Amino acid sequence: MDELLIGTLLGSTLRVSVPLILCALAGVLCERAGVIDLGLEGKMLLTAFAAAAVGSFTQSLPLALLAALGVGIALSMLHGYACVTHRGDQVVLGMAITMTAAGLTVVLGIAWFAQGGQTPPLPDTVRLSPWFVEAGQAVATVPVVGRALSLAFFGHTWLVYLALALVAGVWWLLYRTRFGLRLRAAGENPAMVDAAGVSVLGLRYQALALNGVLCALAGASLVLAQNPSFIPNMTAGRGYMALAAMIFGKWHPVGALLACLLFGFLDAVSIRLQGVVIPGLGEVPVQAIQALPYVLTVVLLAGFIGRAYAPAALGRPYVKER
Repeated sequence: MDELLIGTLLGSTLRVSVPLILCALAGVLCERAGVIDLGLEGKMLLTAFAAAAVGSFTQSLPLALLAALGVGIALSMLHGYACVTHRGDQVVLGMAITMTAAGLTVVLGIAWFAQGGQTPPLPDTVRLSPWFVEAGQAVATVPVVGRALSLAFFGHTWLVYLALALVAGVWWLLYRTRFGLRLRAAGENPAMVDAAGVSVLGLRYQALALNGVLCALAGASLVLAQNPSFIPNMTAGRGYMALAAMIFGKWHPVGALLACLLFGFLDAVSIRLQGVVIPGLGEVPVQAIQALPYVLTVVLLAGFIGRAYAPAALGRPYVKER
């Protein structure tokens, strides 16, 4: 029974953490280049709606993914046009994207599907199927730990494995490539990058393009891997939790991964605790359980983050000297 509980809990943690990991990586790339992104929540929400709407209309998984990617990149390019090219307020624009996405998805959902802002459930052909199921069954035969390992690490969609691989990929990009060095320099000392003959604006646009792709994958995972249909405000603050994980991880891909796994674990535990009866106190209120991940997120950020130094030029529009 303990083996089953541990495996289920670890598997749930990985699945729940996927949109957080992808969104946190998007924030790391963007903010390492010097652009604040408070629009992670809105980008994830609008790309989730795009994937669900196109998937519902076309009954095609590739088109649903392409729609999410298109919307994600378009939102990031809008972000860049307003904040990088025209030096707009990055905090205000990020909040504007989130607020616009929250309202626009409901309006379009009602207009197109007349289901209170929801989309029709997507058929199995449009949703992502689990991978390595047979390998998981073989691992489950291993004595003692086999069942737990099978439930924890096998039978997930490819987005789970891609999210974990992208952590290593983003780390390698930032710390082992010339592009990553220039990207980090654009967020620390853009004048030095410009003096070296490299376009600061170009680097920030490239970071935003990668940001849009990762946000799109995060949004698509909500409807193609977790829930069968889009629900208004279904992100439920995950974009802000990813932002918190990025800060908690000190703008480092591996640190952000660990923070996302922690938040995902708290979310998975809160799901398991629903309906639990504590002797002498009775059943734990559902509202208290649902608030648990968010409350502990605030507590961890407030008391255990230590010193976290943001990129020196974060949020500062770059004006080329003449």
